[in-house]
Amino acid sequence: MNELDLSSIDFWANEPGQREHREAAFAALRDAPGLRFFPEMVFEDSPFPAGPGYWAVVRHDDVWTASRNPQLFCSGQGSNIVDLPVELNEFFGSMINMDDPKHHRLRSIVSKGFTPKEVGRVEEAVKVKAAAIVDRLLAEFPARECDFVQEVAAALPLQIICDMMGIAPTDTEQVFHWTNSILGGADPELGGSYEKLMANALEMFAFAQQLGEARRADPTEDITSVMMRAEVDGERLTSQEFGSFFILLVVAGNETTRNAISHGMKALTDFPEQRRTWWGDVEAHTKTAVEEIVRWATPVIHFRRTATADAVLGGQELAAGDKIVLWYNSANRDERVFADPHRFDVTRPLQPPQVGFGAGGPHFCLGANLARREISVMFDEIRRRLPDMRAIGEPAYLQSFFINGIKRLPCAW
Repeated sequence: MNELDLSSIDFWANEPGQREHREAAFAALRDAPGLRFFPEMVFEDSPFPAGPGYWAVVRHDDVWTASRNPQLFCSGQGSNIVDLPVELNEFFGSMINMDDPKHHRLRSIVSKGFTPKEVGRVEEAVKVKAAAIVDRLLAEFPARECDFVQEVAAALPLQIICDMMGIAPTDTEQVFHWTNSILGGADPELGGSYEKLMANALEMFAFAQQLGEARRADPTEDITSVMMRAEVDGERLTSQEFGSFFILLVVAGNETTRNAISHGMKALTDFPEQRRTWWGDVEAHTKTAVEEIVRWATPVIHFRRTATADAVLGGQELAAGDKIVLWYNSANRDERVFADPHRFDVTRPLQPPQVGFGAGGPHFCLGANLARREISVMFDEIRRRLPDMRAIGEPAYLQSFFINGIKRLPCAW
């Protein structure tokens, strides 16, 4: 326990048995009194030095408490562990790195693109895209084998978010490249470096600004047009604000849902009785199955908050300015909250809730309902047309302590 270091690159490696080692380590942290303090990890070529360290918040109740108390545990000093200048925080994180009133203003404007009416317009498109993905599998893979991530899990959310934003199909592959680069920065296969990450982020930002200004001048029926026209108290989005929100939305909307779907296929392969249960009564089990997939996957591993005053959390005394890191992956395996948490169970009750979309509060995922819809529709299409689809090899996991990603997953049907 004393040699445990959540900030070590080795701790987040993907060698055989390392994922099980991490689960055991987080279980030990959950059982230990108070909170444990850790040093920080940064990119080797990062211009920003390692900060003073952070307290690891690993229990479900503590993650929930901190998330719903933004006045005491703020986001405006950064949601990533490393300290960045305020301008870079807001450039990369948009409103997830803001506190009220800035956060409220920006979320109020962009949420105009995520009203039930706007999301409802997308629902039929989700069905059409999911059906087209299966059509393509049947037409182009006569051997009935493919990489599930590339051909299924990545394809659906990427196409949906690009359609929603009004991104031309010819630009979809470029957007996919940008999102992989930004979230795969620590993975050697993706050529991770701070310099490359910044270059890709700036390219994506410039693309978004151009798109936003084009829709402001000549609006169409996409949510980019809705957001660029929306007003709250007489204010509209600037092109810079839209550029940063675009990075957040496209990266989050693509990567997190694709990883939830990928982990879902692996889980249905590893727990075939759960597949039979879900497929046997879709109406009864889809809602709980989707929440269980998100709990099981926990695509975003952590976010940071900063204490604005002296406080006590999880029995630990904290000082104003202390960093706390909310480990969602640990909270979603908390034995105090979830019965047999290392078992995938499509009938698991909805309460207490999983924290894969965040744990309530003002920063709860804006696109949670869209993600749920994409997951449910994709697996329903698989159930109806490829009911025996299964993983036939081990996943190639993304090396990251921020995203629980799967790069490749061979499957067959």
